Parts: sequence; C-alpha cells; structure tokens
Amino acid sequence: MTPSPPPDPAALLAWYDRHRRDLPWRAPPGRTPDPYRVWLSEIMLQQTTVATVASYFDRFVARWPEVSALAAASLDEVLHVWQGMGYYARARNLHACARAVVARHGGRFPDTAAELRRLPGIGDYTAAAIAAIAFDRREAAVDGNVERVVARLYAVGEPLPAAKQRLRRLAAGLVPPRRAGDFAQAMMDLGAVLCTPRRPRCVLCPWRGACAAAAGGIAEALPARAAKPERPLRHGAAFWLVRGDGAVLLRRRPDEGLLGGLYEVPSTEWREAPWSDAEALAAAPLPEAAWTRLPGAVEHGFTHFRLELAVWAARTEAAPDGVWVRPREFRDYAFSTLMKKLARYALAAA
Repeated sequence: MTPSPPPDPAALLAWYDRHRRDLPWRAPPGRTPDPYRVWLSEIMLQQTTVATVASYFDRFVARWPEVSALAAASLDEVLHVWQGMGYYARARNLHACARAVVARHGGRFPDTAAELRRLPGIGDYTAAAIAAIAFDRREAAVDGNVERVVARLYAVGEPLPAAKQRLRRLAAGLVPPRRAGDFAQAMMDLGAVLCTPRRPRCVLCPWRGACAAAAGGIAEALPARAAKPERPLRHGAAFWLVRGDGAVLLRRRPDEGLLGGLYEVPSTEWREAPWSDAEALAAAPLPEAAWTRLPGAVEHGFTHFRLELAVWAARTEAAPDGVWVRPREFRDYAFSTLMKKLARYALAAA
C-alpha cells in the first residue's frame, strides 16, 4: 500500500514550528545548536525517557558545561552523577568520547556522521542525529519514534527488527535539503506526541493525508514486532560484611562489562544454576566469618536476563581488602540501581 500524496516535509516542519517541544538540550528557534549538548542528550536518551533524562542533563551541564570539562573529570565522578539512569556502558563511553574529542579534535565535535561514528559510544543513529541537529547535515536519524512514524506512513507490515533497514531507507528519502536538523527533531516529536504506540492522534497529524496506515485503519497495529524470547533467570550470592564501626565492605567492578566501574558488595558470578550454600560461602570475602543467609532474595531485571541474588550477612573485626564505607556515606559512591536495592534490603533485614 503506497501513500498518496507523498509526505510533504514542509507540512511537518510547519507543524514543528508551531508545536515543538521545549527541551533543555534543544536550541531555541533561530539559535545554533551546541554540539556538546546535542551529543550529551542523545547519549542519555538511549534506552531512557525524556522525563528521566531532563534532570540528569541539567546536572551534567551544570557540573561540566563543555566537553573539555567533562573530559577532565574522572570516570568515578561521571558514574556517580550518572547513577540511577542505568545502562552504565553509556556513561563509560560518554567519558571516553569526551576525552577523544579533546585529544583528537581539539575539543570540537566533528561535523559529519562518518567522523562522528569513529568516536566511542557513537553508533549509526547517534552519529546521524548529531550531524543533522548540530550541523544541519542531511542525515536521517532513525530511532524508535521515527521507525514507528515511517512504518505507518508506508504501511510496512514486516516486523521489527527485520524491517529496520527498509525503514531507514524510507526515512532517508524524506529528509529535505534544508532544515535537516529541524526535520530530525520534528520526526522525533511527531512520534512522541502524536504518532504514539497506542491511540495515535491521527486527526491532528500533519501527514494524515499521506499515511497509508491511517487510511487503512491499521495505525495502532504498526510497526509489527517479532515475539521476544523470555528472559532467562540467573543466580548469584552477595555478601554484606559489616565491620565493628558499622562500615560495609565494598568493591569496585572492573571498568569493562555490565555495571563496569560501579561500587557493590562482593558477590559471586551470575550463572544459570542456583548456588548451593557451600558454593556461595566458599566464594565469600571472609569464608571463616559467621555468615547468615538473609530471608528471601533480591530480584532485579536487566535488558536480557533476570537476576536473583541470595544475600549473606556477617560481622567481622578483620580487615579484608576492599573499601569500607558506612551506609550514611553510600551516597558518595556510584551505585547501580541493583546495589541500591540490595543495600536497602540488607539494612532492613540484617
């Protein structure tokens, strides 16, 4: 099914000029966008909602108003301000990218998608978005909102993720030669405000007359998605070791990998099979301590798996290697949401 007449970029831009969202990283009309703010917002918005990102963005730019300031910060500082937003590889890549921009480009972001893709943490979508919004390059920035808009415009029935390449090609054909940055943001706003996953507000859409899905009454059914497999369950054991002065033993995870660079209590690896008591205690930081298993478990969901952590608690006057921190000082350390959940659980149960 082919829409007729074709979507008119001018109609979408006129709608955007009247209804554009006021976002803290978005340059006011007539102002040149700041590439640093565009880049920072695009990294933060990966896997995170606009409502959540807004407060984090304000804290970041207040503390590090330009890329050179962020590059000069330590990774621990960046992770601490990032904590709670999840997907911590983004924070590590953010820090690495800031340093690369300073080291390779003298503190100025490159202005093409090809050059931007060479920087840490910048993939195809993010490179296109920065190139379009910050430098007005004629690039199609195709995120989830844009995929939905394009799938409905052209009634693409092939399910995601298989349809991604086709949707990108169709989106690229829509980008006008002028105002590419505004067009990219208009597409994002259209998907976020009108062309929503459920109950799309088609009657208000500037492209309603060109939308094949609206004409066929199937907008809410698109884009189709392949069934997701059930997330597997993994198991682990965590050790809440308390010193006589109330301090708790922490360790810093390796920089690479899941939750890299964050602080946590010592724990076993996470695996498919549950840990027996004997296996868990053999991996404890002080096996000879009088460990007690706390009732229940801490459960947490990651993108690709679910986790169940048994928690063991003990007190000690010994001093195994690690960082000893009183609970009232936990706020000074970069914790994942999982670690915050575990700390609340252990403090209440122990």
